Amino acid sequence: MAYDESRAEIMRADFGFEPGLSEKPMFGGICFLLHGNMLGAYGPQGALYRPGKAVEAQVLSRDGVSPMMQGTRRMGGFVRLDPGAFDEDADLRQELTQLSLAHVACLPPKE
Repeated sequence: MAYDESRAEIMRADFGFEPGLSEKPMFGGICFLLHGNMLGAYGPQGALYRPGKAVEAQVLSRDGVSPMMQGTRRMGGFVRLDPGAFDEDADLRQELTQLSLAHVACLPPKE
């Protein structure tokens, strides 16, 4: 299943041109990395963000946001944004983008 390239382009623009930002094909879509740490992605299952565990409960209380699941395992610190919210709630999308950038900027760079 292919991913929606136009939505991936929106996500790419939201993340901007941070020093250390890169992209890598992953999970059937495109993964955005900051200094080698996963920041977010857009793939066949929609948008994925990494706001971190400290704000995860707060973010999950928002409409359109759900936990990131890898099979039956919940991936702490990661959330999914459903396509409707991605398209219709730019403020929420920007909030997730900024929280993800702030969280991942605090992680040590990967080689």
